[in-house]
Amino acid sequence: MSARGWSYRYVGPVELKAAVRPGSGGCRISSAAEFGGWIAGRSAAELAEPFTFVVGTDGVLRLAPRRSEHVACADGAMVFSAGEIGFVREADRWAVSEVSNQSTGYCPDVTSWPAVARALDAVGLGRPSGFTHEVVFRRCPGCQEHNIVREDDFVCVFCGSDLPETWNVDPTV
Repeated sequence: MSARGWSYRYVGPVELKAAVRPGSGGCRISSAAEFGGWIAGRSAAELAEPFTFVVGTDGVLRLAPRRSEHVACADGAMVFSAGEIGFVREADRWAVSEVSNQSTGYCPDVTSWPAVARALDAVGLGRPSGFTHEVVFRRCPGCQEHNIVREDDFVCVFCGSDLPETWNVDPTV
């Protein structure tokens, strides 16, 4: 944990991380001008669905097409948050229409929102007050599988064991 938030390492399939090529990460967006240039190059079809995003440990937003792997968007590095994000044009500026922490590669906790908020504020994007869709990730202490907790049912879908109430996906933390 740092002053800027908890950092998450990639916990997904090793073959996906092994396929990441240096410099192939998502587009780094650290200013309104960078976002303006990036969004101007998106097609109507791309804008109709959410994008892949990460917030790197430098606090900067990175964006990639939706079907991109989060670990590729992050250039294989640790992140403060990861998920999916959608944008809408409101009057004379862009705003976030939806944002989640849905990343099965990093499995960030819902408490990663402040890092996302800081990154969006730095770019000058209007945003909600939190994730519009929160995903609760847990690792089963019994079978070690990663789970998405639905409807507050903290039971492993793989083996039926109870899941912990607190985030525990990365066994090294």
